[in-house]
Amino acid sequence: MEAPAQPDSRPSFVDAFAGCGGLSLGLKRAGWQGLFAIEKDPNAFQTLSANFPTGDGPLSYAWPEGIERQTWDIRELLSQRQQVLKGLEGKVDLLAGGPPCQGFSQAGPRQAGDPRNTLFEAYLELVELLRPRFVLVENVRGFASDFKARESGPVENFAEALKRGLEGQYDIMPAFIRASDFGVPQMRPRFFLVGALKGMEVSGGIEAFFGDLREAAPGFLSERGLPEKPNAKDAIGDLETEINGTILCDECKGFEKIGYKAPRTAYQKAMRDGYKGVPSCTRLARHRPHIRERFASIIAACKEEKRLNTSLSAKMRSDYGLSKSGLRVMDPKAPTPTITSLPDDLLHYSEPRTLTVRENARLQSFPDWFEFKGKYTTGGERRRNEVPRFTQVANAVPPLLAEQIGLALLRIR
Repeated sequence: MEAPAQPDSRPSFVDAFAGCGGLSLGLKRAGWQGLFAIEKDPNAFQTLSANFPTGDGPLSYAWPEGIERQTWDIRELLSQRQQVLKGLEGKVDLLAGGPPCQGFSQAGPRQAGDPRNTLFEAYLELVELLRPRFVLVENVRGFASDFKARESGPVENFAEALKRGLEGQYDIMPAFIRASDFGVPQMRPRFFLVGALKGMEVSGGIEAFFGDLREAAPGFLSERGLPEKPNAKDAIGDLETEINGTILCDECKGFEKIGYKAPRTAYQKAMRDGYKGVPSCTRLARHRPHIRERFASIIAACKEEKRLNTSLSAKMRSDYGLSKSGLRVMDPKAPTPTITSLPDDLLHYSEPRTLTVRENARLQSFPDWFEFKGKYTTGGERRRNEVPRFTQVANAVPPLLAEQIGLALLRIR
């Protein structure tokens, strides 16, 4: 006779606005159990499903009865499964996630009326139903900046509105942190907010959370043999085409991808994470010869003028006939600027090309076994609604940072 299954003793979380699962991956690696994930985009959910399969494994979600394992718009979930969600009240340790950031981001056109901005209200409604012990919100730095409406004057920033919506039930602590301070080879400044249900005993107090997070980072990285400040070359130097050559892309006809030999740095070895094959998603852009020549000239000029990791000067844009102001050339000896959803925002530090999805994923601290699914990119009006691979990577919380946050939450629960 089989012994009865033991209840899962791991603390539980729900990942709202889960995207491809960067936050989930980090939390699971820290020892948290995923109950379910909320993600409405089919491309991102395909990635989520591929990497977090069903079952009892450490990377699975439990998917409680009544919430189907499928794409969910959070507003539809609240409308159609309210009673199921209500039944989970008090059974969720952490509600985590960040509403889509495009309307807040300073990297794009900030719009107070962007309908995606109101999704944090749905997050608050989910908090009311689940009453989790902890809440965790992540968003772009612009989430905490005031909007200025064209006609009605200044509009209060959404971070303040979010804090007001939580502080009646939760003791909260907001902070701005950079991923590069936690072993991620990318600057990536972000707004974070953590909250604990009022009346709950919290070790050290919620106000000490981010201080503890920062203090623990060096020890966490040392235990894993990781550098505290990896740079771009530390992260993707083993993916240079000059080292590996190129092979035909079996996934996309007419494209080439990077071959692979071996990791060279501690960070690269950590990102291999036991994976033995050629990393997926190394499809190279098909730059025409004159574009490659232009890129080579821009890289050389940025090195000469010491403008790596920063926007091109107005003169350089004029010289090269470029209207795009956000183009940057990577500095191989420093963390990169924030990865964006536009593949042509960042040029390689030595090769005349843009980066691959896998290189962006390395800069976000995704392990090489993590697969990205769906379209590679999109354009036009579809950009507002679709979440292809480049966007999935750009929108994610770096798993290495998420794991440290998950461990810090365990220390105070």
